[in-house]
Amino acid sequence: MAAILSAPHDIGRCERPDLSAREVEVLIAWLASDSKKEVTERLFLADSTVSTYIQRVRSKYAAVGRPARTKVRLLLRALEDGYIRLDDL
Repeated sequence: MAAILSAPHDIGRCERPDLSAREVEVLIAWLASDSKKEVTERLFLADSTVSTYIQRVRSKYAAVGRPARTKVRLLLRALEDGYIRLDDL
């Protein structure tokens, strides 16, 4: 239990991946949507392009030792790093 309580203090010590403005835009749209189709319609992108952006974001998190294999984990990482706020959802 003590490890869980001390986890927020470790957040500042984690390396933050350097995401481009477009990666952040697609990430926020994807996290705030129920489907990839919503993102493609909203941002005028192909499904494969949205997938590529999300994969790049995941790769950048993995590269700094903070993998985010699920949508929930990616949301948590983006919140921790200030790329998204709860108001954005």
